[in-house]
Amino acid sequence: FDLNDYSVPHTHVRRTLAVLADEHTVRILDGVAELARHVRCWDRGQQIEDPAHVQRLLEHKRTARAHRGCDRLAQAAPAAITLLERAAARGDNLGSITAALLRLLQRWGAAALQVAILDALQRDVPHPNAVRLALERAREDSGQPPPVALVLPEHVARRDAPVRPHALGSYDRQPDRKPDQPPDPLGETPDD
Repeated sequence: FDLNDYSVPHTHVRRTLAVLADEHTVRILDGVAELARHVRCWDRGQQIEDPAHVQRLLEHKRTARAHRGCDRLAQAAPAAITLLERAAARGDNLGSITAALLRLLQRWGAAALQVAILDALQRDVPHPNAVRLALERAREDSGQPPPVALVLPEHVARRDAPVRPHALGSYDRQPDRKPDQPPDPLGETPDD
């Protein structure tokens, strides 16, 4: 408003809101509900923020960041969801468990982590140490050397993000053609 930016709660960003202003106050409304009240700034290009708005946004982002780790684990190793649920039922710290499982994912890979989590769940020990021990046991049984931590720049690591494949059944369908007609390598059928 008036070439300045006034803060609103993060839940109301990118919405059409009403502004009521006088010489001293700028009020921001959503219908009849007042979302924010700021002291009017007569300068230009200023950013006027309510510390409570910023704090709630930081809390929201912190919560979202915790879910991002869980989502990444769930995509890479679906059994991680069950492990986290069982750990929560025991009262364990889910943040540290998620961080430990993400480190194991980075070091050992998704397939090995999934197998190790299933092993830990079968032993009824929903903890990252049990997963790590299962990974080490499988490595020793196969005679492999210990994995070396590979630290890649973030832009390279993003390219290796888990990708959820789509169903390939749609590629199995054959085009309609007459039984005596040879298949066309280009997939086209001649018009009758």
